[in-house]
Amino acid sequence: MNYLIIGNSAAAVGCVEGIRQQDPDSAVTLVASEPYHTYSRPLISYLLGGKTDQARMRYRPAGFYEVNKVKTLLGKTATAILPDKKQVTLKSGETLPYDKLLVAAGSSPSVPPVKGLDKVKNKTAFLTLDDARYLEQRVKADTKVLILGAGLIGLKCAEGLRGRTPHIAVVDLADHILPSILDTEAALPIQRHISGQGVELVLSDAVQSFDRENAILKSGRIIPFDLLVVAVGVRPNTDLVAQAGGKVGRGVATDTFCRTSLPDVYAAGDCAESRDITTGADRVLALLPNAYMQGECAGIHMAGGEKPYDKAIPMNAIGFFGLHMITAGSYDGQEYRSDSGGCLKRLFYMDNLLRGYILIGDVGRAGIYTSLIRERVPLSSIDFELIKEKPQLMAFSSSERAKKLGGVRI
Repeated sequence: MNYLIIGNSAAAVGCVEGIRQQDPDSAVTLVASEPYHTYSRPLISYLLGGKTDQARMRYRPAGFYEVNKVKTLLGKTATAILPDKKQVTLKSGETLPYDKLLVAAGSSPSVPPVKGLDKVKNKTAFLTLDDARYLEQRVKADTKVLILGAGLIGLKCAEGLRGRTPHIAVVDLADHILPSILDTEAALPIQRHISGQGVELVLSDAVQSFDRENAILKSGRIIPFDLLVVAVGVRPNTDLVAQAGGKVGRGVATDTFCRTSLPDVYAAGDCAESRDITTGADRVLALLPNAYMQGECAGIHMAGGEKPYDKAIPMNAIGFFGLHMITAGSYDGQEYRSDSGGCLKRLFYMDNLLRGYILIGDVGRAGIYTSLIRERVPLSSIDFELIKEKPQLMAFSSSERAKKLGGVRI
């Protein structure tokens, strides 16, 4: 068997390890545009903030490719899939054959249609190691940084930069930060915390145009800047599959084994859609653990095994300046809430199932809530009143505790 993987992040690593669980010897080739060893993208803000280095950012050890017998073509870009010929063409003009192909092409920054943006000289996105290095080299103590977007990417960039310059402004049209994952109430404590670190949050406003090194907002305010970070969102890289005739929605359409509509072509990670079990909708669930699990399931199936990817949920685990939060699932149904000591807990449940949660401050034992959602555990089978207050294994039945502890009964 000849396996080919496009991409080199979590989904690609999961695929390699899934393949090797079933097939220890067949040829595996990995091609990726970035020239680097696989690294953890969420750590780029910590690299920028001086809290880690490139060696510690590795998603797998230095010998990962050699140990798993993977031929790497790093710094090379795939430009087309030819499903009839079972080939992938590269920008260099080379062609690579495959028997089974995984597309784990990730996502690209969205570029807003703002007048004058193309004339801004010092600008970057914040998705890659190169983006972090660009900022690392250019941001000094007197550099004025403007960040477009108060989502996860923009705020993590602000955190990473705060130790380098006190002059950071973040602009977003929404009336609160993290609008894609939090409502106004849940966002408020994080908003206050970030503002308290000296980051200026300019909300309910947007850049109307750029004039050299000034941003003119719709409100009429003018914000001068030396460097611009565009962090208004990402676009799944679906072009390879779409141009080959594959089915594409917001992301590449896949089934529970991560197969696309093209024969012997799979997709995983930030470029792929999966079924959100909390809503039943097909969505792009861009999260590193989800990407890995998708890739692993794809790799196992590519190599003749069977492990469905059927427990996907939206989830975010992140911290800003020491304040941590975890969100998961959907916010439907009845709500339980607890707000004390600077910690917020909101649980959402319906039809005898936990559907989602928001934890801010105290995120300990969040894994129990996540497990309830992923495993679709009937709330009537556990002591949900106890778990609302104190998530712990003792609230589960003896048989469920045994499963979670690997067969050891307590």
